[in-house]
Amino acid sequence: MAGVRQPAPTDASQASYRRASFWFDDLVVSGRDHLAPRAPLTADARFDVCVVGGGLTGLWTAYELAKADPSLRIAVLEREIAGFGASGRNGGWCSALFPRSAASLEREHGFDEAVAMRRAMIDTVDEVGRVAEAEGIDCDYERGGTVVFARTGVQRRSAQADVDEARRFEVDRTEYWDGRTVAARFTVTGADDGDPGATFDPACARVHPAKLVRGLANVVESLGVAIFERTEVVDWAAGRVRFRGVDGGEERTAWARHVIVALEGYGSRLPRVRRHVLPLYSLMIATGPLPDEVWEEIGIEHGHTFSDYRHLLVYGQRTADNRFAFGGRGARYHWGSAVDPAFERVERVFEHLHHALRELFPAARDTRITHRWGGPLGVARDWHATASYNPSTGVGSAGGYVGDGLSTTNLAGRTLADLVLGRDTPLTRLPWANHRSPLWEPEPLRFAGANLGILGMRAADLEEQITRRPSVAARLIAPLTGH
Repeated sequence: MAGVRQPAPTDASQASYRRASFWFDDLVVSGRDHLAPRAPLTADARFDVCVVGGGLTGLWTAYELAKADPSLRIAVLEREIAGFGASGRNGGWCSALFPRSAASLEREHGFDEAVAMRRAMIDTVDEVGRVAEAEGIDCDYERGGTVVFARTGVQRRSAQADVDEARRFEVDRTEYWDGRTVAARFTVTGADDGDPGATFDPACARVHPAKLVRGLANVVESLGVAIFERTEVVDWAAGRVRFRGVDGGEERTAWARHVIVALEGYGSRLPRVRRHVLPLYSLMIATGPLPDEVWEEIGIEHGHTFSDYRHLLVYGQRTADNRFAFGGRGARYHWGSAVDPAFERVERVFEHLHHALRELFPAARDTRITHRWGGPLGVARDWHATASYNPSTGVGSAGGYVGDGLSTTNLAGRTLADLVLGRDTPLTRLPWANHRSPLWEPEPLRFAGANLGILGMRAADLEEQITRRPSVAARLIAPLTGH
């Protein structure tokens, strides 16, 4: 991996950041990264490009711009350390998933545009792996595809319908696996109305997200980009960014021709962003390493990511060191789009995740949970991610990934670079380029709607268990969730 000298760690900073996720803790335990903050920006400064946010969106944008034009003076301003937000806390799916389904994109933008977006997302899975290899970023990238189990009759019918629908979009290679195929490969529970089926999408790779984002930060620095950490942006406008040190000090100004805002769910803390993005918490657990014989019984191979067809989403992977990293939704939305470390640990949700993991894979019933963590992801009002840039102001942004951002951030970085440089390319003509989502409703409507949506997903799963028919609740909520 490209090396950049970092400052010596302090006990306080290391302990604080390693608690953010299993992935960060693993970096410290393995001795790969001590998570010490880089120096803050402490004086007024001038740059060509100022990137607000040191996650994958900001870093990929800086990477692409630095590669395209090494003469650009580029700075990244990050409130904590590179990757502290969703980029270092997610499930490690480098997937072709986009928050809006292809069918939904077709309804809004047309068939050809939906196909182009799907093709771009599939290509991005390979692009992340290509860059990681070329730049020496060892991030446990392994392209094994995603298995989504369909464990009831209702779910099997939904899975088959999804595969049939995907085939219309030409570039999709998703397969349906029947009960016999699944039984030959996996030990997974099903209901009493038949053996579990599954869909398999080859366009996904397992990665260690903290290794990716921290490795990318080092590469970006080696290209001459300045990364300032513990530097809090308080506002921005055309040509300038206002900031201050997290540890205190007066506000300063960074002047720049181009300002790129890449804050995702954490942007909701700023009044300028608050109604543009809703922070929805997703929580995760990690087990201790499991013996090879347990994995052989379960059937999940290295490189596989997995989920099932329940409505209240769960997702997981087999890590390179043979753990389960498993997450899901269920934590409530907080009034006023609040973001707080206290919201990252909800015991009820952690217990739900552990129960779901053991219920899905009987061989995992004796697993020990070693790590619990969480964080906010960003949701646009129409569940439509965007990469946008206004040439008249020089201000751009990207986000609204709804948890599908590990790969989409790479596409965002390439798209924003083309937009900033004034290039007319296939990327800048994709339907998400310069898409504008409507604002979220003011409180209390936002609070009621977001939490009713979460309750509705729980109710939909219970409804299908009882009726063995497709959920009416899920059908009513679907238009609000990008389907």
